[in-house]
Amino acid sequence: MSRIGRLPVTVPAGVQVTIEGQQVQVKGPKGEMMKLFRPEIGIALEAGQVIVTRGNDEPRNRALHGTTRALINSMIVGVSTGFTKVLEIDGVGYRAEMDGKTLVIYVGYSHPVRMEPPAGISFDVDTKTRQVKVMGFDKELVGQVAANIREVRPPEPYKGKGIHYLGEHIRRKAGKAAKGKGKK
Repeated sequence: MSRIGRLPVTVPAGVQVTIEGQQVQVKGPKGEMMKLFRPEIGIALEAGQVIVTRGNDEPRNRALHGTTRALINSMIVGVSTGFTKVLEIDGVGYRAEMDGKTLVIYVGYSHPVRMEPPAGISFDVDTKTRQVKVMGFDKELVGQVAANIREVRPPEPYKGKGIHYLGEHIRRKAGKAAKGKGKK
């Protein structure tokens, strides 16, 4: 039995879960999400908890069991508390600012990079620490938008300049000076 899949998902106060066949709809204070799941997996709402079951032990169903439970848990956590990804900007003159709801990033290009937030996503910029927060209730969308921001100027391995996740370790390389020492 899947250790993740067999755990029930507790529905907190203020969150409403509706299950119609394989369609799960979750409403909460942060937003509303709906997802359709595979028919091999059983989903039921019992006593304020969502229970995920599988019919047999085929490898595909075993994989879907834990995945389905994790997705439902992410939906419930997202509409109740939300998700946040924090990115840091490193480099001389590199910065980010807000222009209304639009994120404007200055990272060494001849022009500023403007990013509009998709529906359900909001940005927050701390100019003092040069951090950009991506916030929303859809975990997948928050991660994708954060990855798109990081892709504007990924961290380079020599000086570490660029945009990276908070706490991300950037693998550093030795420069030219360290390579040719002692050889003639």
